[in-house]
Amino acid sequence: MPYLDEMKVFSGNSHTALAEDVCAYLEMPLGQVRVSKFSNDNTFVQYEENIRQQDIFIIQPFAYPVNDTIMELLIMIDAAKRASAGRITAVVPYYAYGRTDKKDQPRVPITARLLADLLTVAGANRVVTVDLHAGQIQGFFNIPVDELTALPLLTDYFRRKELDAPVVVAVDTGISKRARDMATNLGVPLAIIEKRRVDNNDHTEILNVIGDVRNRTAITFDDETDTAGSLTSAVRVCLENGAREVYSCSTHGVFTSPAMDRIGASDMREIVVTDTLPSAAASTTCGKVTVLSVASLLGEAMSRIHEGRSVGELFTDV
Repeated sequence: MPYLDEMKVFSGNSHTALAEDVCAYLEMPLGQVRVSKFSNDNTFVQYEENIRQQDIFIIQPFAYPVNDTIMELLIMIDAAKRASAGRITAVVPYYAYGRTDKKDQPRVPITARLLADLLTVAGANRVVTVDLHAGQIQGFFNIPVDELTALPLLTDYFRRKELDAPVVVAVDTGISKRARDMATNLGVPLAIIEKRRVDNNDHTEILNVIGDVRNRTAITFDDETDTAGSLTSAVRVCLENGAREVYSCSTHGVFTSPAMDRIGASDMREIVVTDTLPSAAASTTCGKVTVLSVASLLGEAMSRIHEGRSVGELFTDV
């Protein structure tokens, strides 16, 4: 690794507000870079300051339009590499295509692996992300990956609410380990929604609740909320099984249509997400959405990476 000069943070067009909040935490200005499109829809990138031998962090969650934001990041990485940056860290708070992490049907891709290859070939030396959909995605990379977690933020929020007789409810068996971590940190029991996905169109069939939610305050837990179909079904099943009221939380508020309509019409009291995606901030008009910031989490991790300190120490109690 060549000598690294000062740290600089840049942002694509995906979530500039988050990048600005991270820089505010780090008490440094957001780097100057031009990211635009020509009339033929080709993306153009030019760094407007010297980055030679410097430690570069590019913040770009894979937000809507997903394929455009991915291409922006790849071109930004390539431009930084050709400008002789000392090290390039791609900060991807939300890693899209995370659900496509294995061949679970004939003749389908493993797009999460393809993205890992693209980021590496483009020239990224390191990746920072938050709560991957599947932990094995880290193994798709041949460069270091720091997977941060928003679990402490969500746990602290609900601990401060002092809910009556809470129970954490994993919205499916795949997220049950993280849900158990949250339940353990809160000192409450765990329940699991058993469900079966019946096609490729985001439609699921809820089967039953494993565990006891009767006369308790349920807190449903997932890594992301997309169309909110599974979420609102889980809320309904919890109430049908005797829960007094239901709160919900997830790290990533994707909130594609018709998520807001479903959440607004559901009987959940509140859904808590983080600002890994700009759609989360836009959703607060619903009245049931609370957004927690991951800016300090990202900023602290980036500072530790730059200074060669442990990132894992941030989560010693998780």
